[in-house]
Formats: sequence, C-alpha cells, structure tokens
Amino acid sequence: MPFEVGTKDCTSLSDAELAEMADLCVDREPGFDIGFLSKQCEEWVLITLVREGQKLRGYSFSTLERIGGTPSLLIGLSTVDRTVKAEQALKLLLGDQYRRALLAFPDEDVLVGTRLGVAEAYQAFAGLVDVVPRPDHKASGEERAWGRRLAKRFGAEGRIDDRTFVLKGDGGPAGALDLGGPKVKEPDAGVSLLFKGLSVKRGDRLVTFGWAMAEDLASGSLASGKAR
Repeated sequence: MPFEVGTKDCTSLSDAELAEMADLCVDREPGFDIGFLSKQCEEWVLITLVREGQKLRGYSFSTLERIGGTPSLLIGLSTVDRTVKAEQALKLLLGDQYRRALLAFPDEDVLVGTRLGVAEAYQAFAGLVDVVPRPDHKASGEERAWGRRLAKRFGAEGRIDDRTFVLKGDGGPAGALDLGGPKVKEPDAGVSLLFKGLSVKRGDRLVTFGWAMAEDLASGSLASGKAR
C-alpha cells in the first residue's frame, strides 16, 4: 500500500489525530502521550504526517525560522511506527520538511537541528554537511555556540554540555527524533559512543545539527526518499 505524506499547521490537528500519534509509542520510550503532544502544538508551527493507507506511520513537529539571521529547520520531535518500513517513513517525513525549507529559504543553506535519544536516529542526518557532533571531531567555538543556541530554543538553556552536546534531562518528557524497527540499520561504533551515558528515562538528549546545502535542497536529493 502506498505512503502519503503531508504537512499542515499544528493548530489544525484534531483530538483523534493526537490520539493516533500518542498510540505510536504508548508502550515504549520516548512515551509521547497525548497530553505532551498537545503542548507541542503550542511550541511548534508545522506537523508532518505520513500514512500507509488509513494507518498513521509517523509524524514530526517542526518550525522554519531564522536564528540570528540563519535559515533553520528545527525538528521539535518526531517518531515513526516501529515496523519494517520505519526508515522509509522517516525519509518521507524529512523529505517533506526539506521541500518546505526550500520554499521558505530559496538559494540558502539551511541549518537542520533536533534532539536525538537513540543512536539509530543519527542516520536522519545522512546527506547533510558538517554534522555536529560526529565521531572523531572536536567542535569549534562556533559549533559549540550553535549547540547552546539550540538548547535555548528547545527550552533547556544551561543544561547542555557544549563539548559533548549532551542535553541533561530534568526527569520529565522531552522531545526527540526517534527511530527504531526490525530493519533499522545498526549505528557504527563511533556514533554509538556519542550516546554513551545518556539516560533516556531522565530525558537526556543529544543536540544534533547539520547543514542542508542550497544546491542539495534545490536538486531534491535530500527529499528523494519516496515510498516503493
């Protein structure tokens, strides 16, 4: 059955849709329940949904904005159903967000930033340039400053270690880009080390960002993950 993906304003989400979204991880981490998701509608502007027939397979809250003049795509939280098609659903979610980033910021490089809770989700940054943090890379002063800016934007100012980019949780639910499933690729050892010591239950996250280059957005190479 083909996938369908679309993006709309968060304010247009219905209670039934929020309940569907909560059901995707009701019995597992990161445990985004309907109350938490309802609050995200106030914090983020856009919601992207991907369906397979009538079944919801994934969603992503995001905002397109400028941070200090820099075009930015910020993903507040995202998750997909943990089926054999989990990676496919994530590519569709990201693809639609990149398409909108191109429309909002034509001919500009766009910073893509989010929080990750599991190493498997790091593959969401495939195709982006200068991803931070990354294995065997010592962050520059400007990159560390971006980590602090993003932590502030995510409502967690002062809780980030700007050398490891680990954002310490406060024990409550926290947004993250989540990915898992029986066919999801295992992260390599270097990527796994970036997540060493994270307490998902406490709400720890890895602030991660990279650059979507203008030419890649324009060519559609970042948004080419189509369902087969």
